[in-house]
Amino acid sequence: MATKKAKAIDALLHETHEILHAFSIPLERLTTRRKEKMAKAFLAVAGMKPGMRWSEAKSEADMHRLRSRDVIRWLNNHLGEAIADSSYDDIRRKDLILPVEAGVVLKASENSDAKTNDGTRAYAMSSDFAAVVRLYKTPLWEDALKKLMSNRKSLIEAQARKRGLARIPLTIGEQLFSLSAGAHNSVQKAVVEHFLPLFGGGAEVLYFGDTEKKNLFHRETELKTLGFFELAHDKLPDIVAYSKKKNWLFLIEAVDTSNPITELRRAKFEEVTASCKADIVYATAFANRAAYRKFANDIAWETEVWIADNPEHMIHFNGDKFLGPYLKDKR
Repeated sequence: MATKKAKAIDALLHETHEILHAFSIPLERLTTRRKEKMAKAFLAVAGMKPGMRWSEAKSEADMHRLRSRDVIRWLNNHLGEAIADSSYDDIRRKDLILPVEAGVVLKASENSDAKTNDGTRAYAMSSDFAAVVRLYKTPLWEDALKKLMSNRKSLIEAQARKRGLARIPLTIGEQLFSLSAGAHNSVQKAVVEHFLPLFGGGAEVLYFGDTEKKNLFHRETELKTLGFFELAHDKLPDIVAYSKKKNWLFLIEAVDTSNPITELRRAKFEEVTASCKADIVYATAFANRAAYRKFANDIAWETEVWIADNPEHMIHFNGDKFLGPYLKDKR
């Protein structure tokens, strides 16, 4: 027999589904469980619990911003769930993806430059939609909803423009890309625009992985010709570039918070590039010396380090390969 709290949650979910449907969020093809999880995640972002009135719904303007793990805790504490904290990625990938795409929920509202996997990424309800949500089940709901939805396209476009201002433009060859904002992609952009022209021997980018889209750019035919491993492989570096003049294939990791080329990672790259017809150059790129110092003890021998804010210099973890005096006029 359903408890009083369970009945209150069910009633609140029914109302939430009506609101989401009114906002043109497609629910028809979702399973019952997916609809339930979406509704509960929306309730968490709106700061709603059983027994509360819709007039109490919160938005970004109220500074009610929840990270994925905060959403899970809200669901567990107030909405009858028992979700493991490790399931936080489902909140982003499944439960909030449609409300975010519809512009109803704003992502990274606490930090507009947050990366996809940034632990501080927060979610909040849009102030425009929240103003209408608060009128649900009142005589003003229908008119407010109609006005909002007639202006919905412009609202979403305005939010997209706002998000677009923080994105990072990058040109590879003749193609222009818009990278998701964040320190990691800023380092990757610097690698393409500064490191490769300076040290790449005319190298062309054959693979580039954005934070949001792993296979943002790839030239599969050229990679296969070189005997490179499959792009679907989970050990891909951030950037792959090839210098035809030198027959060098650069495997480059751009480091913000993780994944420099360590001894273990280098060994894995050697294993999966065993059939490659080019000579491999391993490089780890950092934004600055402070970032490099955090990982200096982890860098593998026989690799290179490049620091974006000192672009004309490199650090060679290569023993005596480059040992020797500098000419006086070259200092």
